[in-house]
Amino acid sequence: MRLKPQQTGYVATKIGIDLANASFITLPKGKEAVVEACKVIIDANLAKEHALDEKVHKILDENYDEIEFQHADERQLFFMIKKKMAAESGVIMNYDDRYNDLAHLILDELYENYLAEYTVNENQVKNVIFKAFKAFSDAYDEIDDIVYAKIRGMEKEVTPGSQDYELLYEKFYEEELSKRGML
Repeated sequence: MRLKPQQTGYVATKIGIDLANASFITLPKGKEAVVEACKVIIDANLAKEHALDEKVHKILDENYDEIEFQHADERQLFFMIKKKMAAESGVIMNYDDRYNDLAHLILDELYENYLAEYTVNENQVKNVIFKAFKAFSDAYDEIDDIVYAKIRGMEKEVTPGSQDYELLYEKFYEEELSKRGML
């Protein structure tokens, strides 16, 4: 699952909920402060990936004529170039490794800013954060399918990509997250 910019708040909220519900963690400054700190870190990580995507698109644009001449698969080239440039850009391509790295960054932030106190090994706290990422990721496709089905099943037809469509998508998406206790 590739995280979209509008979803970072959802993931951050899921992390905040899971940390608040863990019996061995207290949040001295409250759940909202934790959610905000998580969102900042996740947004920064997503911005790094977006910057890398822009570099790769630029390379592809600069070599458009050669790509067309060779009849190369542009999507495959994009992925290959991105994978090659990822390390130098500080982007982790494997999602489990990425979630693990983000969990470490979030844990460090929570500890350094007194946003979380815990009575257990910090790996247990990191695992709560990691599992929140995984839970969101695992639920993403299922929720996405449900939301699309709801929109398709409406009496009034809504054009994909329109503002009405996007608003409906967000509304139904949030409803499904709420049903699962992720919001």
